[in-house]
Amino acid sequence: MEFSDFEKQIVKITKMELPGEAYHLKMAPIERLLELKQKARYSATARKAGVMVLFYPSESNETHLILILRKTYKGVHSAQVGFPGGKIEPEDESLQHAALRECEEEVGVPSEAISVLKKMTEIYIPPSNFFVQPYLGITAKTPRFIPQEDEVEALIEVPLQQFLDDSVRITKTLSTSYATNIEVPAFLLQDHVVWGATAMMLNEVRQMLKELL
Repeated sequence: MEFSDFEKQIVKITKMELPGEAYHLKMAPIERLLELKQKARYSATARKAGVMVLFYPSESNETHLILILRKTYKGVHSAQVGFPGGKIEPEDESLQHAALRECEEEVGVPSEAISVLKKMTEIYIPPSNFFVQPYLGITAKTPRFIPQEDEVEALIEVPLQQFLDDSVRITKTLSTSYATNIEVPAFLLQDHVVWGATAMMLNEVRQMLKELL
């Protein structure tokens, strides 16, 4: 889909109701997610982060979504696919500000170039004990991506047409931080398996776009 057409349609998302946790759970790798989320909320020990679901025009004016492959490191999200974003810092005035700041730091898209259109449904990530707030945004010009060397292994540019294709939804056998060789729902995007919290957030966005476009 050409970005010029996408840009005209996507603004309508501001008036749409969020599909919410029901669409998160369709891609959830564990059954006890809501129970764990409630426990974390009451314990007040979880940290908070903001991430950016960013759509942009490619050089051929086709609509794309940017994802990142994280570096291999000693952590629960090592070598996983995610969104640009990160934890809120003392200098951040809000989670949206954190998402914009981290997006600029991790992939090089200036905060002022991004129009934030929608605050999506918050998600809880048990392995890292984070509440993550996703935001849907667009940038009108083709970005000159600059991946952050110590955080980002690779950039994954996903065409909108591929993202909305039902064939990208798969089941994959994986070993996670809490179980070995379990089948989890996932998306196969640009030859990368996207699962867990990222897949859950993507599924809500995907549902809204399917209703809208």
